[in-house]
Amino acid sequence: MSAIRLLVLGAVRQHGRAHGYQVRNDLEYWGAHEWSHAKPGSIYHALKQMAKQGLLRAHEIAPSTAGGPPRTEYEITEAGTAEYFRLVREALTSYDQRMDVKSAAIGFIVDLPRAEAVALLAERIRRIEEWRASVTEHYVPEDGPGQYGHIGEIMNLWLHTADGEAEWTRGLIERIEAGAYTFAGEGAPFVGVLTEGEKNPYATGEPHPEDDR
Repeated sequence: MSAIRLLVLGAVRQHGRAHGYQVRNDLEYWGAHEWSHAKPGSIYHALKQMAKQGLLRAHEIAPSTAGGPPRTEYEITEAGTAEYFRLVREALTSYDQRMDVKSAAIGFIVDLPRAEAVALLAERIRRIEEWRASVTEHYVPEDGPGQYGHIGEIMNLWLHTADGEAEWTRGLIERIEAGAYTFAGEGAPFVGVLTEGEKNPYATGEPHPEDDR
């Protein structure tokens, strides 16, 4: 799964309609350029590509009074919304997702109903435990990593990572079940995007040819 696909769909969805630079600005505001491959070129490419695929609808708007070419605004389609939620659900339940994909999904978890979020995270733990059991069929943690020479350190790392993921997920479930955060249908959602013209303290400031498109 591509994190950039999920991030771009999520950013556009939160705005309702947004032009490319707004999406770039949001992703930099979230720090996604630091923990994912969300660079300007990949963001603008994803917007155009998903518009061709029918996941986004492109609207050409009049150029600004400052001049320059007309800007294109994007809004998410019904198909795009379905794809967005599919990606969120898949990333939350799949243990073997990359860190950037998992991070993006956690950032959008509150777009789901609270009960569904808990159920998806519980499924994540089940899959982690299932994967762990398959590893320990061949590797006995209690015997230490040296049983396979230094190669045993690889399996030792895998198990420690899996155990850490499971512990973190259980903690998140406990916080959600205790009432943390505002989930879909519960009231005004957390606002995580910048308004038009709002200064971004985390912007890279690096210009890109498509910033004004």
